[in-house]
Amino acid sequence: MEEITRFGVSLPTDLLEKFDSQIEEMGYGNRSKAIADLIRNSMVETAWTVGKEQVVGVVSMVYDHHTSEVVNRLLELQHEAKVEIYSTMHIHLDHHNCLEILAIRGLPAEIKAFSDAARSVRGVKHCGLTVTSNMK
Repeated sequence: MEEITRFGVSLPTDLLEKFDSQIEEMGYGNRSKAIADLIRNSMVETAWTVGKEQVVGVVSMVYDHHTSEVVNRLLELQHEAKVEIYSTMHIHLDHHNCLEILAIRGLPAEIKAFSDAARSVRGVKHCGLTVTSNMK
C-alpha cells in the first residue's frame, strides 16, 4: 500500500462550501479522494500540454461502413500510424453504422494527428479523443 501524507489547505469558506456541494453531487465520500483526482487531472493535462513523454488515449469513431473505402482507409491509417495501437474494438451499431474504439499510446502530437486523420476520413460521422497518461 502506498504511503499517505496529510497536509493542510486554507481556503475561503464559501469556496470550500461550494467544493463540498460539488463533490457530494459527484458521489465522493470525502475531500481527499476529490483533491487527489483534481491533482491527477492536472498532471494528465500537463503531460498532454508539454508533450515530451508518451501518453495514452482512446479514439472512438462512428462511421458508415457502406461509404466507399472507409474501412480500408481507416485500416490503412492504423497500419501507418506513428502511435502504438494496443487494442481495437469493433461494434456493429445498426445496418449502416459501426463504432470502433482504439486504445493507443504515443506522443501527444502523434496521437492528436492520428485522431485528426481518422476524423477527416470520408464516412466517419464522429471521432472523439479521450486522453490520459501513465500514472506512476
